[in-house]
Amino acid sequence: MEKKHNVGKKIKQLRETHKLSVEQLAEKSKTHQKFIVELESGQIVPSIAPLLKIARGLGVQLSNLMDDAPVTEAVVARQSELPETELGFSGLGPYCSSTLDFHPLAKNKEGRHMEPFIIDVHPSVPEECTFSFHEGEEFIYVLEGTLEVLHGNERYILVAGDSIYYESTTPHQVKTADDNKAKILAVIYA
Repeated sequence: MEKKHNVGKKIKQLRETHKLSVEQLAEKSKTHQKFIVELESGQIVPSIAPLLKIARGLGVQLSNLMDDAPVTEAVVARQSELPETELGFSGLGPYCSSTLDFHPLAKNKEGRHMEPFIIDVHPSVPEECTFSFHEGEEFIYVLEGTLEVLHGNERYILVAGDSIYYESTTPHQVKTADDNKAKILAVIYA
């Protein structure tokens, strides 16, 4: 499924506002120039780990890259109106196929420090993909299906009703434990 996202446009706008070249942003964010060019042009679907690095390189919060119209009041996400996924996230590096579809639950909430999502976890992670790591912490609650979470050297199998909380600085991978889709509530704190 083709994912819609405006993150690349926002990155380009912020980069130009900060008078940074692609090369300078790549250096500041410790990412590749090619990745930034492809992201800004919409050729690739963004992933959380490199987006966190880019946000830091730009001196903004992750929410600045994801929101359209920030608001200060409470934000309600109705089950019947879950936002379209704007992020395809393998969690495994910028060029890995998307295995997670994110539905943001606090979209446009100004100044937030947590990123809550409902995430559809699709089976099959490409072998060439590696573990992800980034600053922050993550909380995952399994709503449906069976999840496999690899965190450092540990492997956890979680079923509906189970949860896990871990440091994101430790290499980790989230995927289905079988050939069926899973659904989770995830809160990322950066």
